[in-house]
Amino acid sequence: MASNNLQKAKKAKNDEFYTRLTDVEKELLHYRDQFRGKIIFCNCDDPEESNFWLYFKLNFEFLGIKKLMSTHYEGNIPSYKLEMYSEDKLVKTILKGNGDFRSDESIELLKESDMVVTNPPFSLYREYVAQLIKYDKKFLILSNNNSITYKEIFPLLKDNKMWLGYSSNKTMEFKLPDSYEKWNRIEDGVKYGKVPAISWFTNMEVSKRNEDIILFREYSEEVYPTYDNYDAINVDRVKDIPKDYSGVMGVPITFMGRYNPEQFEIIGGMTTTSITNYNFGYPYINSKKKYARILIRRRK
Repeated sequence: MASNNLQKAKKAKNDEFYTRLTDVEKELLHYRDQFRGKIIFCNCDDPEESNFWLYFKLNFEFLGIKKLMSTHYEGNIPSYKLEMYSEDKLVKTILKGNGDFRSDESIELLKESDMVVTNPPFSLYREYVAQLIKYDKKFLILSNNNSITYKEIFPLLKDNKMWLGYSSNKTMEFKLPDSYEKWNRIEDGVKYGKVPAISWFTNMEVSKRNEDIILFREYSEEVYPTYDNYDAINVDRVKDIPKDYSGVMGVPITFMGRYNPEQFEIIGGMTTTSITNYNFGYPYINSKKKYARILIRRRK
């Protein structure tokens, strides 16, 4: 089945997409030392289904986790929380509410935690991130790469309050509930669907943010035209950023997966029709609209 059907499902706020264990392992292995001694909260996860919970449960002692917590969303009926204190001590407690991450019970658990690791509902991503920032939590979460352009998210990226993890802008396959009518494949009776342009977002330490993009192109007016509506040159591909230009450049949003804040400064964006302190309208060249761009300038 076509992946755009899965995108439509997300827009309809049908957000039960379960991350595969292999994808959890591939990303989380980069943060192993940062989990030690921490209280980790998976606040959008049913422990019976979640591979985030499974990963931390299987590696509880190895990672040196202090405590693992999860709340399961259960619609209109009371749900439960599960807490793990050691490999031999699990405590399940019935909640008064439905386990929604916005509930008072979940917020109290969030306050207790050191970091949040999960796949939040994409339809509530803006609100979800705002809550993490409000309570000053470390986090590692998934979202569509286009969320870079959200007016609530872009300022956080610009101001280095969050950034992309090790895997970005990738097509990922998710396990789907039986009730889904659209999928890409079925294996052993389980439905799976592919969703393009998925990235990990975090405010945890990411070593690749310290790696420079190797620049080798030379600037010329013919190759790098200036926008009609902003004084910046257009760069169509990240690898084509010129090595000898010090002015403002418009680059694809995929640049955020390579962004080194010591090499570049983010000036703003040209990602929507809105004009704000951070966004300057869609870019145009010779009256022709271009794709969304991030405005950057070299620091070195």
